[in-house]
Amino acid sequence: MDDAVREFLATKPDSGSPDDPLPQRRRAILAASDELAARWTTPGPSGVAVRDVEIDGPDGADDTAAPLRLRVYDAGPAARHGVHVFLHGGGFWLGSVDEDVVDATCRERAATGCLVVSVEYRHAPEHPFPAAVEDGYAVLRWVAENASALGADSDTLSVGGVSAGATLAAALALAARDRGGPAVDLQVLEVPLLDLTLATLHASGVPDDYGLTAAEMAMCAEQYLSDPAQATDPLASPLLADDLSGLPGALVLTAELDPLRDDGARYAERLQEAGVPATHVRAPGMVHGSIVLTAEWEPARAWQARVHDALRAAHGGPRAAHAAPTRADRTGEPVPAEGRTT
Repeated sequence: MDDAVREFLATKPDSGSPDDPLPQRRRAILAASDELAARWTTPGPSGVAVRDVEIDGPDGADDTAAPLRLRVYDAGPAARHGVHVFLHGGGFWLGSVDEDVVDATCRERAATGCLVVSVEYRHAPEHPFPAAVEDGYAVLRWVAENASALGADSDTLSVGGVSAGATLAAALALAARDRGGPAVDLQVLEVPLLDLTLATLHASGVPDDYGLTAAEMAMCAEQYLSDPAQATDPLASPLLADDLSGLPGALVLTAELDPLRDDGARYAERLQEAGVPATHVRAPGMVHGSIVLTAEWEPARAWQARVHDALRAAHGGPRAAHAAPTRADRTGEPVPAEGRTT
C-alpha cells in the first residue's frame, strides 16, 4: 500500500457513535469529508456554471417528502452533449450534493462534454428502500423530458455513482429498461455495492483493515432496507437480477483492497454474459475511498481520467483508449473483464 493511502486511512473519519442523533452525525461527517477534500482532492475547474433546481418528487412519495433538489453543472455551450446523472455515495444514509468532493467530481465531469445533474436523493432510515431508487428514476425521466431546456444539444443520457451511489445508478439502468425508458447510453459504476445480502463481500477475502468493514456495510444495509428480505430485490441488489440483457454498456471500476471488489467484477462478467459491453478495471493498491486522492496520488488521477474518457466517448467527445462501450456498441465483441489503471 502506498504511503498516501496509509495516511488517508489514518485520517479518514469513522461514522460516529450510533447513540448520537442522525442529523448530528451527518453534519459531523459532512464537515470531516470537506476537511479531507481540502487535503486530498483537487478542486474542480472554476469555469463551470452551477445552479440548483427543484423538481417534483416521484409519484407516490410519502407526505413528508420535499421536492427533489438537483445541482446542475454546465461547462458551457461546447460541453452540452447530453446529460450525465450522478449519484453520490454515503451508504444510503449519508452524503450530499453539498460535499466538496462531490462538487469537484461533478465539475470535472461537466468539462468532459456533458451537463452533469447531481441528485440529492432521500436518505435512509427516514426514507428506506426504494425511496432513493424512485427519486433517481424521477430525475432520469425529468432529465429526458427537459434536456433541451437544460441546454443539452443531444439526447444522450448516462448515469453513474460512487459506492452506494453506484448501487443506485445500476438500479436506475434496470428500472429504465423494465419501465420502458428513458434510454440510458452508459452506466459508470465506481466501487459499487451490488449485493446487499453481503454474500459477495464476505466471500471477497479482503479483511476489515482497509477503511471499510463488514460491520459498517451491514449497518448500511440494515438502515436502507425496511425488511431484510428486500436484499434480494434487483433494485436493491442489481447483481442478483435474473436477467441483465438489454442494459446500457458499463464501465465498472473496483479497488484491489476493497471488500466490495467482487461485486463489481461479477457484475461486469454477468453483463458480458448477457451480451452487454462492459469494461471492468480493478485498480491495484486502491482502497474503497482512495479514488478521491487526486491532489496527492497519481493512481487516483488515472482513475478519474478513465471515467472522463468514457464520458467523452458517450457524449460525443473524441473516443479515447480507455473509454467504455455504450449502447451504440452492442454489436462489438465483449472487452476484457479485468484490467489495470495506467
